Amino acid sequence: MKTSLLLATLLLTPTLALADDKAELTALLSEFLDGATRNDAAIHNKYWADELIYTSSGGTRFGKAELMQSVSSRGMLKADEIDTVYDSEDVRIMQYGDTAVVAFVLVARAGVDTKRYLNSGTFVRKNGQWQAVNWQATIKAE
Repeated sequence: MKTSLLLATLLLTPTLALADDKAELTALLSEFLDGATRNDAAIHNKYWADELIYTSSGGTRFGKAELMQSVSSRGMLKADEIDTVYDSEDVRIMQYGDTAVVAFVLVARAGVDTKRYLNSGTFVRKNGQWQAVNWQATIKAE
C-alpha cells in the first residue's frame, strides 16, 4: 500500500507542477494585458526578456530595447487617456520544462471597434521567472 501511494505521488508531482506553471503563465498574461492597456513600462520590462525577438502584426521585427523605447516615450496612461483595452481569448499553453509556448487571441477593444490578433510567444523560465524571448502577432482573418 505504501509503495502504491509513493508511486502515485511520484507520478502526479510533475503533472501538478505543470498545472501550477500553466496557472502562473495565464496570470502573467493577464497581468501583462492589463499593463499593456495602461502602457505600464514596469510590466513590459518584467514580461519581455532582454534577448526578445518581436515580430509585429505590421511585419516589423525589433527587440526589447526598441519596444521599451516606444513604451517609455509615450508614458503611463491615465484612466481617461486609455483608448484601447486588451484582453485574451482561447489561451493555449504547451510547456516543455523551463520553456513554454503561449498562444492566444488578443482582443483589442477601442470604443465600439474590436480587433482580434493571433499572438504566440515563447517563454523561458530564468531564475524562477517566466519571460517572453520570442513573440509573433498576426491580424486574425475575419
